[in-house]
Amino acid sequence: MSKQRFIRKPIPKKRVILFIDAEEAWFWFIRSERARLDGARLSKDASNDTRPCDPDDLYRVVMALHRRKRLRDDHLKVLAHYGWRECPPDQRVREDEHALNLWREALDRLTTVLKAKGIVRHDDPVSIHG
Repeated sequence: MSKQRFIRKPIPKKRVILFIDAEEAWFWFIRSERARLDGARLSKDASNDTRPCDPDDLYRVVMALHRRKRLRDDHLKVLAHYGWRECPPDQRVREDEHALNLWREALDRLTTVLKAKGIVRHDDPVSIHG
C-alpha cells in the first residue's frame, strides 16, 4: 500500500495596488460608500489585484485626523461634497477658491498618514533620467 502525498493547492498572491495619491484614495472610498449605500457588500473578488486597505480604514484615518483637530468640520464638508460629486473643486471657478484651499489642506494632511501606512505611493526618489 503506497502512502499518498498531500500537495497543497497554490494560493495565488494578490498584487497590491497602492493609490497614486490621497485624492484617488478618497474618491475610491466615496465610490465604495456609494456602493454600500446601494446595497453592495464588501467582498473579496477573484481578481489578482487588491487595494492596500479597506474603505473603512480610510474612514478611520479621516476621523482620527478630525479628533486630533488636524481636519476641521469645514474640511470634512468639502471632502464629502466634492467626493460625492467625484470631482475636486475647480480652480478656474472663483466660487470654488475657498473650497479648493480646504480640499488641498485636507488631502495634504491625509497624504502624510496614508503614506506612513503604505496606502499611498511614495514619490520615487530615483530620477527618470537615470
